Amino acid sequence: MLHLLLAALLFVNSPTDVESGPIQEHKKAHPDNWFTRALKYMESNPETIEELTTKQYAVVEGDMVLSADRNAVESTWPTLEIPYEISSELASQKNDILSAMAMVSGHTCVSFHKRNDETNYLLFKSSKGCASYVGFIGGEQQVFIGPTCMLGNIVHEILHSLGFHHEHTRTDRGQYIKVLSHNIMKGMEKNFNELQGQTFDLDYDISSIMHYGGKFFSSNGLPTIIPRGEVKEMGQRVKMTKMDIERVRRLYHCDTLKAEVEKKNSAAGKEEDASVYHGLFHDVASALKTNNKGHTSANKPEESHTSTMVTTPASLQHLNAATRGQENTSREVN
Repeated sequence: MLHLLLAALLFVNSPTDVESGPIQEHKKAHPDNWFTRALKYMESNPETIEELTTKQYAVVEGDMVLSADRNAVESTWPTLEIPYEISSELASQKNDILSAMAMVSGHTCVSFHKRNDETNYLLFKSSKGCASYVGFIGGEQQVFIGPTCMLGNIVHEILHSLGFHHEHTRTDRGQYIKVLSHNIMKGMEKNFNELQGQTFDLDYDISSIMHYGGKFFSSNGLPTIIPRGEVKEMGQRVKMTKMDIERVRRLYHCDTLKAEVEKKNSAAGKEEDASVYHGLFHDVASALKTNNKGHTSANKPEESHTSTMVTTPASLQHLNAATRGQENTSREVN
């Protein structure tokens, strides 16, 4: 029934196809049955479903939930060790959720551990689509996971929760992509606006796991975004690119942490141990809370270099080794 209602919502009143202009689009959409196209759309673009179906809370750009507190400021988490809970209704997707957290922590200083009694934590909750708040909001912070949300979609939402926006909204995107407004669903044009944001002086990353796919919010099955060059991975949800990883490392000061670890180890004349890490993480977390209060979330950039992939099996192996079966992700300092 949900599929039928959503199909009607998306496609019954779809506008007629329009020619693309100077940049050649894909050929006209195949005249499939609108119901079949609706099902295919939902499976291919789960990060848009929450905005299209929910009325319980405000959602923008498909999967970014707005805080009810109008005075809330997007910010980084005040800790590098983020607690989480997974709702029992997501039992069938638990491995993907754990693997997604392991992918984020595998090459950064941010880690995740099963919640004990912490006040601030991520709650992975069942929903129609994939969605998340952007940055730290405090208290029980929900990450919405729908039945079609795969590993890469979940990584995308976790990065939102850490403070990152969509890559396609960067103000320098015009050199890399073209937005085809005539193919966008009526009322969804705002989701393609250019926005000011922190870029850390990193290049635009059209292959970022935070970049829109080519047919997000398409009203007619034709592209809403096309690359200006030969790009095969726009909108991919398989891996974090090197730029994705670097953005997390810069936002959460991972290199500063690494330097401090090395300095303390050198001064102590011994290998890194748990006591050094504990004190250092406390210091860095305190600094983050002070220095990044009010820090707007980061837009993300390009990587014309080779992407780094953390596959699901490797992620689970890393997770198990790091947690000794306690479902915590390690705090690797690379």
